[in-house]
Amino acid sequence: MSVDNSNSDVLVPLRNLCNSVKCIRDRVKDGESNASAGDFDLSTFWDTLSHSYLLILTDQAVKVTSQEATKLSLAFSKPPLPSHDDCEKLAESIQKAVLTLSTIYYWLPKSQGITLRKLVRDGTADVLEGVVQLVEILLTSPLQSLSQEQLTSTGGVWASCDQFSHLPRDNKAAVLGVLASCSGMVKDAIEEIEQALAESQDPFGDILDVEDLDARGNQDTHWSELDRQLIGYCRGLMKASAACLRKLSAAVRTNGNLDTEENIAQLDDLADAAHEISPSVDDLALTLYPPVDYSTVEQNACRLTLEMKRILGVIRGCHVCLEADLNWVQFLEGALDHNLEKIKSLI
Repeated sequence: MSVDNSNSDVLVPLRNLCNSVKCIRDRVKDGESNASAGDFDLSTFWDTLSHSYLLILTDQAVKVTSQEATKLSLAFSKPPLPSHDDCEKLAESIQKAVLTLSTIYYWLPKSQGITLRKLVRDGTADVLEGVVQLVEILLTSPLQSLSQEQLTSTGGVWASCDQFSHLPRDNKAAVLGVLASCSGMVKDAIEEIEQALAESQDPFGDILDVEDLDARGNQDTHWSELDRQLIGYCRGLMKASAACLRKLSAAVRTNGNLDTEENIAQLDDLADAAHEISPSVDDLALTLYPPVDYSTVEQNACRLTLEMKRILGVIRGCHVCLEADLNWVQFLEGALDHNLEKIKSLI
């Protein structure tokens, strides 16, 4: 017998589940985990996360969440629908799974690294968001057959659980991931401007049609010789940024350690400083397309140099910077000053 999903009390447990998981998700996004380390053992944290004794000691917490979400989806994939009691049991099982997962996040103290904690928080929130979306689909879709939306949302839970299992295992690995991401974005920005420079035609020609080009009227769509000289020194700043991220990644990989809370916090400072480089590089790159506004270029060049000087200062005071590393730090500081001076002299 079919059930009208708009008024059946069979779906009351699902509505309650949806509200509960939303609250758990919001608390994870906005809440705080333990602040102090105490006798915290990071390896035990990951072992607990992988073998959650609050559910089944041999099952991974995220795997349990994925399995329970799959059971829930299958139960509502075809008639007959589960009874009210069965629906309550399904809802209780998945709620217990997500509660365990969120509880384990709260066990991870800040002292083990803010960068790591953010990734664990975001991974947990992604799993919870996936469960919310699945339950909302079940509440709003016709329940006579397995819909494409239901398949997609179920797959979303699987994907978020799989991504969670690939999170970095300590703050050093987390910071290296941040540096790799920032480095990739800076590299892309450099390659885009270099590709545009290598093309002799209007750099906007591949994104504007004929009418748009005509509408530009007398607006300059090509670089002058002075523009190209200016861009050359701006590229110098951008390449110094890319070199800094590469060198820093190598230093963290080789010299980074997690022996003390101070060292862990220093790695977090490096990640925070690195986050500011890519937006500054992007802002500078965007101002280099014609017509070039020299005052804006100078402003963004100064901003990028300031951010780079900041991260180089952080590097100098970090345990990853050994005496031999001071050579490349000093070299990059000189390269920044040289290119910025040339930019100002042209403007």
